[in-house]
Amino acid sequence: MGIAGNCGRKTIGLAANGQSELAPGMAELRRTPLYDFHVNHGGRLVDFAGWEMPVQYRSILEEHKAVRSTAGMFDVSHMGEVEVRGPDAEVFLNQLVTNDVSKLYAGRVLYSPMCRPDGGVVDDLLVYMRAPEDYFLCINASNIEKDLTWMREQTGDLRLEINDRSDDYGLLAVQGPKAAGIVQELTGAKLGLVRYYHFVEGTVAGVQCMISRTGYTGEDGFELYHAAADAPVLAEAVLKAGKPSGLQLAGLGARDSLRLEAGYPLYGHELNEDLSPICLLYTSPSPRDRG
Repeated sequence: MGIAGNCGRKTIGLAANGQSELAPGMAELRRTPLYDFHVNHGGRLVDFAGWEMPVQYRSILEEHKAVRSTAGMFDVSHMGEVEVRGPDAEVFLNQLVTNDVSKLYAGRVLYSPMCRPDGGVVDDLLVYMRAPEDYFLCINASNIEKDLTWMREQTGDLRLEINDRSDDYGLLAVQGPKAAGIVQELTGAKLGLVRYYHFVEGTVAGVQCMISRTGYTGEDGFELYHAAADAPVLAEAVLKAGKPSGLQLAGLGARDSLRLEAGYPLYGHELNEDLSPICLLYTSPSPRDRG
C-alpha cells in the first residue's frame, strides 16, 4: 500500500538544538508520536505530505540494503486509521472498494483500490476484519480528509458508523528477512501461525498491538498498530531487540526505493483520480518470495 504524498519534498534544516527550522512561509508540519525518537537517532527530517518525517538516518542505500538482507524499522504513524462498524458494514465496504470484502473473516486483511464510478482511484487502502460488523481501514496520510468525506457520502441509508481514529494510533513497520524473528522475541503471539495478509491481537514489548503480516517493501515483516502514546517505548524495544540481527532504522527514502523495486504503486504517482487501476494491471502486493 502506498504512502500518500506529492512529488515535491522540501528538506527541513535542523538547528543546533536538534529542532527543525521551517522555511519562511511554510505551514507548520504535523509530527508523529516518534518525532523525538527520530531527532535523537539522527533522522534527517523532511516535509512529506504535511508531516515532518525522516527521509533517512544514515543513507537511503544502506537502509534499502538492510531491509533486503536483514531488517529495517519504519515509522508510518502518519497513515490514517478508520473504523467502520454496524450491521451494514460489509455491504457498505463492498460498494466502496473494488476487491471482495465478503471473502474476509476475522483476522484477515484485504488490499483494494477505492474508486469513483468512472474508475478513478480515490485512494488505495487495507481493510481489516476484526469481527462481524467490525472493520478497520488503513488509508493514505494525505488523503484522510478526502477519504472520510467520500466514505460518508456513500453511506446512504445503510446502518453503520464511520469513525476517524487516525490520531489515536501509532504504526511501526518491521520489514526484512529477519523481521519475524525480531518481533517474535518481543511477543508471546505465535507469529509462525500468522499468514501473509492476516493479523492477530497481542502484546509486543508489553504494548498492546494489532500485529499485521503486511508491508510495503516486497519483504516479509509485520506492521504494528498501537496506541500513539506507546510508540516511543515500542520503537526503542524493537530497535534494541533487532540490533544483534542487523536491524537498521529506515526512512521514507528507502521505503520509496523498496516499493519501486518491488513494483508497488504510490498514490499520487502511479495511482490517482485520473487513472483506473486497470491501467496498471495491478491487484495486490505480495512479497517477492511468495509470488
